[in-house]
Amino acid sequence: MSKISPRQLLFFLAFVAPVGKIVLMPSQLVFYAKNDLLFPALIHYALQTGVVFLVMLLSRRNQTLFEMLRATFGDVGGKICCAILGLFFFFSALLPVLEQKLLVQSVFYDTLPSLLSFLPFFLFSAYLLSKPLSAYGRTWDLLMPVTLVGFLGLMIFSVGEADFLALLPVGASGASGIFRATTSSSSWFFDGALLLTFIGKFKYEKGLAWKSALCYFLGGCAVLFFLAVFYASFSDSAIFQTFAFAKISKYFSGITVLGRIDYLFIFLLSLTMAFYTVIPMRACVSCFRETFSHRGVPALYACTVSAVMLLLSVLFTSSFGTVRDAITGPLFWIFPLFSGLLPCACFLLRRSHEKKI
Repeated sequence: MSKISPRQLLFFLAFVAPVGKIVLMPSQLVFYAKNDLLFPALIHYALQTGVVFLVMLLSRRNQTLFEMLRATFGDVGGKICCAILGLFFFFSALLPVLEQKLLVQSVFYDTLPSLLSFLPFFLFSAYLLSKPLSAYGRTWDLLMPVTLVGFLGLMIFSVGEADFLALLPVGASGASGIFRATTSSSSWFFDGALLLTFIGKFKYEKGLAWKSALCYFLGGCAVLFFLAVFYASFSDSAIFQTFAFAKISKYFSGITVLGRIDYLFIFLLSLTMAFYTVIPMRACVSCFRETFSHRGVPALYACTVSAVMLLLSVLFTSSFGTVRDAITGPLFWIFPLFSGLLPCACFLLRRSHEKKI
């Protein structure tokens, strides 16, 4: 069985998971909450930190989620549950993939055709999805300093130009604005559900539950600081800054002399984002392999998921706004259901050595 170490898992929670929240989510929060954008993000991180803690406690059983599903619902019932979970992860991967596609097209390769500029990502994802989980763990080790340098570099360039008084007065958007911002940003917070696919594949150590929760929340604090600097830099125009992390440093006064050296840090964070975007796709592949009892080689599942995602990204190129509004609007409830209620309900699952009553 593929294994990751507790250290690698902590690196994922603290340094990799946060980068998925700094592309389009900031402008989404500003749209509803305006200068109160920190509150919905804090609500999500508080809830997901609790979920991470619970999932880590669940991992003390030293069994995978799929083993517990089969023990509870039988072979057929367990496969149905795996298929449903796999569909959720595929659905949750759609918005991050479209985010990355627009980011690459608009920030890095705006002179190339859309498909050509993003096709390497799907070749990369197909390759990575065919690799065992241990390969992801080694990647998270390498991404830790990459993310740290990229984030600190952008913040150093940005914080000096920020006017934090723009965040005042607190509560100006009202409870309704904060609530709408919270529900519409749910699609960026499904890390608790992702962790379910990791349990049973690392050795639980004493204190790992609170360490994991702490690392995830510290990563969330970095995101909250980023959101504060983002709004303090752009104020009312923040709603139009769709690719927040790639624009937050453009007012740095040294750019006129040194050039756009901030692109170095943008590239570093983009590298981490590319690996993070593959994670829900990897969870989807893992669930479908369990559904079909690991029939076929891993590359078959990897290529299939990547190909379907490529097709959808092409179909939705001109209608991204509609897709985003659907995911963040009427379909938002799917994410609290799978990333909040589901991990809690997993404590009701039987261990594989327990008999069904």
